[in-house]
Amino acid sequence: MPSEELHYPTKPYSKVNRYNARATYALKTIHEIVNTCPMLHVSFNVPDSPFPMMLPMIGQMGSFARPSADTGDVLELYLHGYVSSRLINLSRNKSSSSSSAGNGNGDDSGGTQTTTEQPSGLPITVGATHFDGLVLSLTPNSHSYNYRSAVLFGYAEVVTDVEEKLWAMEHITNGVVRDRYRHTRVPPNNAEMQSTSVLRVTIAAGSAKDRRGMPSDEKYDREDAALVDRVWTGVVPVHYTYGEPIPGPYNKLDKVPDYLDEFVKESNQDAREGAVEAATKAPAPKAKSEN
Repeated sequence: MPSEELHYPTKPYSKVNRYNARATYALKTIHEIVNTCPMLHVSFNVPDSPFPMMLPMIGQMGSFARPSADTGDVLELYLHGYVSSRLINLSRNKSSSSSSAGNGNGDDSGGTQTTTEQPSGLPITVGATHFDGLVLSLTPNSHSYNYRSAVLFGYAEVVTDVEEKLWAMEHITNGVVRDRYRHTRVPPNNAEMQSTSVLRVTIAAGSAKDRRGMPSDEKYDREDAALVDRVWTGVVPVHYTYGEPIPGPYNKLDKVPDYLDEFVKESNQDAREGAVEAATKAPAPKAKSEN
């Protein structure tokens, strides 16, 4: 763990402007939001398309070079995908073209040539959001959500090293269900390795933003006795819940394995307690400027 809290650099594209008092650029906060989000949304540009693409994907922050690094350290994002998907192909082609450009010969005519080194990989944006509560106020305009959100900006490259790919596949699988990987048929066979690709995203910047606490109505509404007497205000906590595991048609185990039973129970308890804490904790003060 770093000796001091690390932060992502604040870039024009990553800076939070509205309610910026709710923002943070701390690696630990951002990485924990990403690693506990069951679905990430990945956005990227497609050549000859007027619209950016967005895909739901699964992924985890981690470090192959430093497997023991925690969420407060500098990490990469690993994303799981199909070998011939558009995102994988674009990332592969972008990395190849960047490599070719880097190996090109300069102008040998005797003139001075200026080059600007570009990061390798496909530029992507990744979003993660947790919904923690319905904030019900005196007026519709003051209603809100309690939430935690994070956005990462980085460059995606296809992992070609077999050892790193296997590590990432295990890391992502255990990010879905803790300790699941070793309780399955592993390692993946050749067909599975050939059909699956893993993207490693080098992060350039990131930010997080959250809203916690109870409703925050205007003073004149709070002082309206008739309004306060007839309108219920407060927070309805919201949390992700795993149900009771249902055996599959060819399952032969008599009971749910301990590792899975513990994961479901602990995850549900943590989510429930987190949603209640989000409701009862005082919200961060609003920024002076909302522009």
